[in-house]
Amino acid sequence: MAVALARTQDHPPEEGKDTELTPQEIVAELDKFIIGQKAAKRAVAIALRNRYRRRKLPPELADEIAPKNILMIGPTGVGKTEISRRLAKLTSSPFLKIEASKFTEVGYVGRDVESMIRDLVRISVDMVKQEKIEEIAEKARSNVEEKILDLLLPPLRRKESALVEEDLARFQETREKLRKQLRDGLLEERPVEVEMKERMAPPFEIFSNAGVEEIGIQIQEIIPGFLGGKSKKRRVKIKEARDFLMEDEQKRLIDMDLVARLAIERVEHSGIIFLDEVDKIAGRESGHGPEVSREGVQRDLLPIIEGTTVNTRYGLVRTDHILFIGAGAFHVSKPADLIPELQGRFPIRVELTSLNKEDFVKILIEPENALIKQYMALMETEGVRVEFAPDAVDEIADIAEKVNEDSENIGARRLHTVMEKVMEEISFAAPDVKEKHLLIDRKYVQKQLLDILKDQDLRRFIL
Repeated sequence: MAVALARTQDHPPEEGKDTELTPQEIVAELDKFIIGQKAAKRAVAIALRNRYRRRKLPPELADEIAPKNILMIGPTGVGKTEISRRLAKLTSSPFLKIEASKFTEVGYVGRDVESMIRDLVRISVDMVKQEKIEEIAEKARSNVEEKILDLLLPPLRRKESALVEEDLARFQETREKLRKQLRDGLLEERPVEVEMKERMAPPFEIFSNAGVEEIGIQIQEIIPGFLGGKSKKRRVKIKEARDFLMEDEQKRLIDMDLVARLAIERVEHSGIIFLDEVDKIAGRESGHGPEVSREGVQRDLLPIIEGTTVNTRYGLVRTDHILFIGAGAFHVSKPADLIPELQGRFPIRVELTSLNKEDFVKILIEPENALIKQYMALMETEGVRVEFAPDAVDEIADIAEKVNEDSENIGARRLHTVMEKVMEEISFAAPDVKEKHLLIDRKYVQKQLLDILKDQDLRRFIL
């Protein structure tokens, strides 16, 4: 206990939301957005809680505990990506979704596998920077206000005179009047002269055997005025000047070295990479055609998932404790087709079940971001109140299930295509419709989809 306590004091872990959430609470939060898939939710909840547990251990033991990566197996549209994305939002963790097939045929159409770590670091830097912006927001606003007042009423120059105190009092009075007008929004259209720097050109990119990487050193810092960066005075309205001055103030107040360090630490201890389409790279060498790259991609991914050090523009990043969640339908191939070393790096396997009509009904009405709630909210912006009768919801779910059975099973994504066809006429006419309260029932749904459902060829293209 003494060792663990000493570690906590010397290296305090970054507090995150996952320190407060138990596995049951994580599952309950995921239930608000995702229907069913209890096994997958439990697996990710345990993996997340284990991170919190690991941070409370002595450092020598914590380094030995590797994350238990998860392999989700199930058809498209059943919630694999959504579970991972919601999980990352719950904990404010850096999250990256990437398709494994992007890494095929490196040097021709593929990408270097280390690029996903660089992308994750960039996401983390943006997250930490945004948090720092919120921390200094009040101070930045106050400084910007003073700068705008300086532009409206330049500070008095000190002079030796008997009237200095009187001038100063008059100056302060005028400045406070301007401050009040500024806060009341009365000066937004007034023009002021601001010294602005020209927008910098985007960073260079270089191609190397390590892939594409941005050059971290800004040329403008080395040679002032080269490729932009010159200062010039522009006359703009106060509302435009405020945005520029705020951006400038944020750059001045935020320590980007600290942001980079915190971002890398967050990636190393809380990063989540969702590796989709793992089944597309499952398969052994066949000796010809595009199959050749599959095992090569797996071998390239292996060191990243096992734990290695990747060089990024913000510093070196260890991947030992990044959580990898693999996903794939595995219709053609199976997890056993992956090379044994990669199989061993995904010890937790969860199978996600296909969705049926009952699941579709729940997806339409229960989650906080339910499809029907979305369409109702969209129509309310036009002043049209749309209601869905229970039999309409039942019919939409029934049609989605049948179309999935008859053609390709794309899971809950089928609901989007069916709902769009049901709502097409109302969405088109909403701005001009006279009837501001509309009830959608089973008959209306059938009427909208009757021709498509009857015509087998048309259904294949439309739904």
